[in-house]
Amino acid sequence: MKNKIIILFLFLLSSLSTFAQSSNEEQTVLQLSKDKWLWMADKNVDKLKDLFDAKAKFVHMSGTWKTDEELEIIKSGSIWYKEAKVQDSAVEISGKTAIVWNRITLVANVRGNDVTTEFTVTEVYQKQKKNWKMLALTFSSVRDTHQIKK
Repeated sequence: MKNKIIILFLFLLSSLSTFAQSSNEEQTVLQLSKDKWLWMADKNVDKLKDLFDAKAKFVHMSGTWKTDEELEIIKSGSIWYKEAKVQDSAVEISGKTAIVWNRITLVANVRGNDVTTEFTVTEVYQKQKKNWKMLALTFSSVRDTHQIKK
């Protein structure tokens, strides 16, 4: 009987440890996503270059491009992500892959014009060695009543 209790205790302890690690990783990825919006607003391409995988894809309303093009667009200001007001976020991690959904109101300057647009943004990250790298970022235009299902 004592052995069964010890085994049950160890099982519960390992389950809690796994849950805590998962929650920790989720918080890390969510914070990275929040930081990314600030780096984009600040046009901090050095930080973004470290975050974006070299082969990442970016899907916008006006096109799809790769990391080098996205960084040049940010650096030049042809799209200036002035502010991303995050209303809601969700993250799911499976193995070394994390998917983040952000419900945002984006205030941006696009080719000289200020625009405010509602989006759900899907971000895909992969754990590479000890760091998370962004593999994809997709903007989906939505109504202001859209909610992320959790």
